[in-house]
Amino acid sequence: MRLKKLPFKEGKLNVDIENEDMPFVVVYCQGEAKLTYLPDHGETKVITHQGRVKRVKFDEGEEF
Repeated sequence: MRLKKLPFKEGKLNVDIENEDMPFVVVYCQGEAKLTYLPDHGETKVITHQGRVKRVKFDEGEEF
């Protein structure tokens, strides 16, 4: 599973970006936060339904 749960307390989210060398995105919905890394070549889509995150889709490619 690509999405990793991010724990947070008292409404504060802490993400350590010093040790990250890849681009990433944090998605938050209904009291739950998840982190995923972006692919080298491709698209990452956040799909919503009725104001809630339904899924995160990855469309990856590779240079020829």
